[in-house]
Amino acid sequence: MKKRKYSNNEVKEAGKILVSPHSYSNQEILYARNILTYWRTIHAGPINTFQATLRDKIYRLGYKNVVIAQRLKRAVSIVSKLNRFSNMKLSTMQDIAGLRAIVNNVNQVRKVEKSYRESTFTHILKDEKDYIKEPAYSGYRGIHLIYQYVNPNKPESDGLRIEVQIRSKLQHTWATAVETMGTFLDYSLKSSQGPVNWLEYFSLVSAGFAILEDCPLPSQHVGRSEKDIFKDIVDESNKLRVEEKLRGFSVAADHIFAKSTNSKYNLITLNLEKRVVNVKSYSARYLEQANTDYTKIESEISDGAPLQCVLVSTNKIDSLRKAYPSYFLDTQEFLKKLNLIHAKLRRLESSKVVQS
Repeated sequence: MKKRKYSNNEVKEAGKILVSPHSYSNQEILYARNILTYWRTIHAGPINTFQATLRDKIYRLGYKNVVIAQRLKRAVSIVSKLNRFSNMKLSTMQDIAGLRAIVNNVNQVRKVEKSYRESTFTHILKDEKDYIKEPAYSGYRGIHLIYQYVNPNKPESDGLRIEVQIRSKLQHTWATAVETMGTFLDYSLKSSQGPVNWLEYFSLVSAGFAILEDCPLPSQHVGRSEKDIFKDIVDESNKLRVEEKLRGFSVAADHIFAKSTNSKYNLITLNLEKRVVNVKSYSARYLEQANTDYTKIESEISDGAPLQCVLVSTNKIDSLRKAYPSYFLDTQEFLKKLNLIHAKLRRLESSKVVQS
């Protein structure tokens, strides 16, 4: 049985180096990056197991048009999170490996969640967040379940954490727009970092989307009327020129290179300067190479290259755009929902005119 190459203390120390690289030598930084590459790689087995379980649950529930994808967290996101939470350690970070299910509506979200809660498998539910019942202040909504992978026969991966996210398509549409706008503002809006007007705007839109799904609103919008929220969304969208900006964030999506539609892993690289997306595919046996390439591109990003990248896995190449549309700068669904809110506002205002 293969044991871990690095101890938890070594992984923890690598996290410290990555957070404060200016305090360490180039050799120490390279050492830390190699540990991070290894640490992400050993999460692949557990997350593959969880993806198979999730697909089985979706199949048994009979849901169609569901997007399932998994990703290994980007180095820049890992370092950012370690910076934001001083007590957090790389060795215990819960979302290095993330699995995502995008279902059609909130009712399906709840059914999938229930299926997990009633499961009798050996993996341990360590933490949970219901961001639908209580949306984050940012407006983020969805279900997060954190599991500890249990498999004594695989000591290298036994005890690792896996994050399962369950979202409706509308919740995913909102999150995608936040990430895309954050990309071009050069702020992590999804982590509540950036210009206040944009943070408030997306919180407001989240309230509007929650109304569309008949769900609780973010706390700062509780008690406000549907009409007032919709009106503010329309006004702020016009003031910030949201549609104009998002439509301008187009990429050469035809620049997608994937040799095999049956590839297990896909490294998505977005060149922000050239507005080009590249997808490099790998079979299951080349996971280590995929992670090495992932780390290499992230090193280029650290040196100032205008790139974003993420290593993901979906059952079909076509699902990549649906699962990770922010890497394709695709916000068409978000704009459609803004138009829907505008139409609902017009009906509400017309109804008031008729009644008066």
